[in-house]
Amino acid sequence: MAAPCFLQLSSSTVVNVSFQRSDFGCFRSLPANSLFNSKSKSSSIRCQSTSTEEPKTRRNLLDNASNLLTNLLSGGSLGTMPNAEGAVSDLFGRPLFFSLYDWFLEHGSVYKLAFGPKAFVVVSDPIVARHVLRENAFSYDKGVLADILEPIMGKGLIPADLDTWKQRRRVIAPGFHALYLEAMVKIFTSCSERSTMKFEKLLERENSLGGKTIELDLEAEFSSLALDIIGLGVFNYDFGSVTKESPVIKAVYGTLFEAEHRSTFYFPYWKIPLMKWIVPRQRKFQYDLKVINDCLDGLIRNAKETRQETDVEKLQERDYLNLKDASLLRFLVDMRGADVDDRQLRDDLITMLIAGHETTAAVLTWAVFLLAQNPSKMKKAQTEIDSVLGEGSPTYESLKKLEYIRLIVVEALRLYPQPPLLVRRSIKPDILPGGYNGDKDGYTIPVGTDIFISVYNLHRSPYFWDRPNEFEPERFLVQKTGDGIEGWAGFDPSRSPGALYPNEIISDFSFLPFGGGPRKCVGDQFALMESTVALAMLLQKFDIELRGPPESVGIVTGATIHTKNGMWCKLKKRSNVH
Repeated sequence: MAAPCFLQLSSSTVVNVSFQRSDFGCFRSLPANSLFNSKSKSSSIRCQSTSTEEPKTRRNLLDNASNLLTNLLSGGSLGTMPNAEGAVSDLFGRPLFFSLYDWFLEHGSVYKLAFGPKAFVVVSDPIVARHVLRENAFSYDKGVLADILEPIMGKGLIPADLDTWKQRRRVIAPGFHALYLEAMVKIFTSCSERSTMKFEKLLERENSLGGKTIELDLEAEFSSLALDIIGLGVFNYDFGSVTKESPVIKAVYGTLFEAEHRSTFYFPYWKIPLMKWIVPRQRKFQYDLKVINDCLDGLIRNAKETRQETDVEKLQERDYLNLKDASLLRFLVDMRGADVDDRQLRDDLITMLIAGHETTAAVLTWAVFLLAQNPSKMKKAQTEIDSVLGEGSPTYESLKKLEYIRLIVVEALRLYPQPPLLVRRSIKPDILPGGYNGDKDGYTIPVGTDIFISVYNLHRSPYFWDRPNEFEPERFLVQKTGDGIEGWAGFDPSRSPGALYPNEIISDFSFLPFGGGPRKCVGDQFALMESTVALAMLLQKFDIELRGPPESVGIVTGATIHTKNGMWCKLKKRSNVH
């Protein structure tokens, strides 16, 4: 599930650590020759270089004042932990998660990041991440993240308090069983066919005018595709957003935008009484939410009217391939002993709508971005598709044979994790492990400490990955021992036999595309399989290249990592298929 990330400096002030398109500007990417430098030009990840930094003198004054306040108010709150003493200017010149990477290389796997009176613990180590997410998971909650998302997602799985989460997780997790996922492949395929048929019609029109290629913003197309899949798979509603627009679709996108706005805006003004009626965008948000809620209430009502209550074991044995309604909503409504009010069901559905939509659209976008810079890898992927699928469509069984496509998906998630940060807050005192090259006695964590698990740093750590900034899907086939790293078991696919995709178990928490531990994303297999099918069907029909240089594709993020102005690509019909 995608999770927005931000820094809370006080009860009324929020400074964003992520960056996005919004009315208030955005943070932009690093120069191409800095963080993403690579010996292999074809495998490097290159993005637009822009600068919005303040004059140096002004920044120094601001930074000095911040660091003085830091030393006075928070210097000793986390003991001997290395202190990055983050400069306030680092919040405005470039994405903070890039700065977190620089500080990680300088200060180590666990360090304190302090801005004025507020200090945060940044974790960039799988040993420590495993402790927080799995071994001592219930000593932490999602803190301020839950506060920001509650008006949108209510008590859905992401923002839910611990008691609600435990209850709903027990009910929702069984819904993502093998027969359901097998049936979902049919939905993934039919929705992807809509997209490819749309592109083919556009190409036919262009060919009639003498052209051979079309130009499309594939990020926008993937967003529509993901919305259609989530609608049908989760609550049996066909948005049809690939080919049409409706008030419900507009409301969904309005709500998605507001979720990102709230996750990154520095002041939670929407909590002020009457603001939801005074501020135009908040009035629009209330309207959008009502449109969606009315739609979901109708779907829930219809599902309950045709309820066939039975035990969970019987539900998991249904013939999902031939069910008229194989949605997750149908499963939740029919489950015996899982009765909840309509509002909780609605919260569950809207949480999965927002989180599931975001992740899939993002991973497809960056997978194509990476392949477009690596034509030989795109060709290798197409060769596998031709061999496995021929002219046919993916099935649940053929999906298992599309090994290289699956690895491309997870490598895109390694380089562009969704989200780049996981947020936790300690609700009990704890002692974090020191991690690789850290203090052997660990670090004392008081109650109320905000922790950022930098998934971006974990995925690009030079200590746990070879050539961490290069695009190499094949890396996941190679076992890597943990020799020399006490407490880390290395990367070993045999630890998760039968798994279609590498996960946190195989990598011993150095790879966390969907988190880990008890609060790991419940829809991870759904999202990964959906992405695999969509990517395979796109590459089956089309050759793709970027419209401009890779540097023209800027990065902006809120809950997930997006492009700045869309990902414009040139598509042409493959001439050498099969």
